[in-house]
Amino acid sequence: GYEAKVCTREEAKSFVLEAARAAANVGWGGSETLKEIGARDQLMKSGKRICDHELMMDLFLLSANAMTEDGIIVNIDGTGNRVAASIYGPKRVVYVVGKNKLVAGGVMEAIARAKKCACPPNCRRLNRKTPCAELGLCADCDSPDRICKVTAIFDRAPSHTPTLVILVDEALGY
Repeated sequence: GYEAKVCTREEAKSFVLEAARAAANVGWGGSETLKEIGARDQLMKSGKRICDHELMMDLFLLSANAMTEDGIIVNIDGTGNRVAASIYGPKRVVYVVGKNKLVAGGVMEAIARAKKCACPPNCRRLNRKTPCAELGLCADCDSPDRICKVTAIFDRAPSHTPTLVILVDEALGY
């Protein structure tokens, strides 16, 4: 149920900027992937209103923590605002996903990838006091600073939320 494209980093940036061209405001889901392709800087320079973790907007941009080869998207969040905005609110959602986030197995492998590869560096980036920030691997902790509190599994694009998945043929983000 998703639109999908496979492309380079520069092509992904072009698709994101084209999707944002007509949007008065653009939602931002804290994505390192989108920073790495240069989309955030370009959008900031364009004068667009950037809605950082807000729900109602024309366009919401984010990445996935993991994606199965058959297209199931897994995202893990601390407060749920990023996954909530990818489900309902924006007029359009665009994921930019690096090939490092694709897993050959199913949903459980995708969740494991997210907890192993995305949560520890995100905890460090956000200065969280968690075992995974210190050790670099998930300890399934009960820390109040834990960022893996909400797990969203997308079998298909949500109804009434047009969603584009841009697959980039290189490693991006966590």
